Amino acid sequence: MLWTVVVVLLILWLLGFSLHIGGALIHLLLVVGLVVLVINLLSGRSG
Repeated sequence: MLWTVVVVLLILWLLGFSLHIGGALIHLLLVVGLVVLVINLLSGRSG
């Protein structure tokens, strides 16, 4: 589930670069996705 969200965010981010849509919103979603990914990796490693 998490990897699906990461892939979708990455695709939207790349589309934002090529089509110039969404602007800051896509970058904000990408940052949120990366933060969630890092938190999941750290919690998974310690647990």
